[in-house]
Amino acid sequence: MRTFVAGQEAHGDTEFAELALGIDVDLFRGPLEFETDGERAARQDAARDILADLRAGAAAGDEIAGWDALYADALTRTVPFLRSARVFRSGTGEAA
Repeated sequence: MRTFVAGQEAHGDTEFAELALGIDVDLFRGPLEFETDGERAARQDAARDILADLRAGAAAGDEIAGWDALYADALTRTVPFLRSARVFRSGTGEAA
């Protein structure tokens, strides 16, 4: 079965959420692969700006922006498992 959102086919749960909500998961959560400190700072700055816009829209009465803001805010507090697993030495629980 194929899933379409606004005329675009979604390939997987993450892409479905991105198309349905208009939220770029990697922007708020961070990518699964390595990013430099500069890339991370730029991504987080952009995410803060977009989150502020969503919150302003919610305060102005836009219910969809409010729900999007809640979802985006929750994503900022998650760490992809693969990225967090690389921080520790395998099997020791100690930071690398």
